[in-house]
Amino acid sequence: MKILIAAAGSYGDVAPYTGLGARLREAGHRVALAADDSYARLVRAAGLEFRALPADPRREEGAAPGGKRELMRRAAAFVRELGPGIAGAAAPGTELLLLSATTAPLGRHVAEALGIPALDLPLQPNAPTAAFPPVVTGTRSLGRWGNRAAGRLSLRIVDRLYADGVRDLRARLGLPPASARALRRRRNADSRPVLHGVSPALVPRPADWRPGLELVGNWWPYTAPDATLPSELEDFLAAGPPPVFVGFGSMAAGGGGGGDGRDGGGSERLAATVVAALRRAKVRGVIQSGWAGLTGPADGADILTVGEVPHTLLFPRTAAVVHHAGAGTTAAALRAGVPAVPVPVTADQPFWAARLATVGAGTGAVPFRALAAENAVDHLAEAIGRAVREPSYRDAARAVARCMEGEDGAGAVIKVVEG
Repeated sequence: MKILIAAAGSYGDVAPYTGLGARLREAGHRVALAADDSYARLVRAAGLEFRALPADPRREEGAAPGGKRELMRRAAAFVRELGPGIAGAAAPGTELLLLSATTAPLGRHVAEALGIPALDLPLQPNAPTAAFPPVVTGTRSLGRWGNRAAGRLSLRIVDRLYADGVRDLRARLGLPPASARALRRRRNADSRPVLHGVSPALVPRPADWRPGLELVGNWWPYTAPDATLPSELEDFLAAGPPPVFVGFGSMAAGGGGGGDGRDGGGSERLAATVVAALRRAKVRGVIQSGWAGLTGPADGADILTVGEVPHTLLFPRTAAVVHHAGAGTTAAALRAGVPAVPVPVTADQPFWAARLATVGAGTGAVPFRALAAENAVDHLAEAIGRAVREPSYRDAARAVARCMEGEDGAGAVIKVVEG
């Protein structure tokens, strides 16, 4: 089958689909992955055909500031570009569309126009439920009725964000106009499966979900069978006890997703806080530069700065992982059986930080904004020390890792695709 996976967003929004695509390719399918140009190398390394989508506005250097209203405006403008991009990527003979949470509201219309099936594969448990509030609205429960109501409201906000893009795309594809309400009714009546790339060991499946909404386990970024860590990192790991990994992924030093990190010295201040906290906790450290452009001390034999490295190779050799609580990094640390210090910034990150605390595999969250406070070094050092030295955190992480070993998220997708 000729399959197109369409994904858009940060590294964590795209990379898991490279591993899924590789598994589909190994099962005999012809797989292309559509994303923005910055992921072309990543996609091709997995043996997949790359097709370009418009760049995510969060990745544009020097994006205009202006708070949430400006962010929503730019996001809506991006959506209007993304729809034609998905349609163009799907045009060359695609027989099945696999869609991320970002691309699904548009990709479903492309599938309708082409007369082909589509399968939603989100990385967050985003269907309304009484069990917890929407993953992007914080961690405070609103009660069973309130959680469900908030979940439905969050979907309507997404509908509003995508409304202009959907209208333009349906007209472009020659489909009849459809109101947001009509599309919502159609979606609510849909019984097709939605497979979430989430481990039920971390988020139990809500009892009030309809049949077909499943948590199948994570999809992992593709790692070549012969992949190795850089020699400098291997030497560092061999030179002493397991270090603490610190990385904030696609978060810029100013605390927002994306951007170029040029925030009046924010990167330097953040790096200094991290280095001081590692040393106060008396642990070695590996700092990942990420979008924030973090750098450790030039003369620090106890701390090494690295670029992008496979989590699957590095995390099992660490004492703890300090991270922004993105879905992918959260899952990768748990898969390695390593305790976490979550430093959530925005969006779904507080949700994952809370889940880590619930299963006992992470300390209480250290909010990213707290790293700018006067006591930031003490606060972060104390959390790192607890994660490394209190056995309960590692025991809980290893218990979750054992559960995850029995999961096969990609296999579940293949079963549905071929069923």
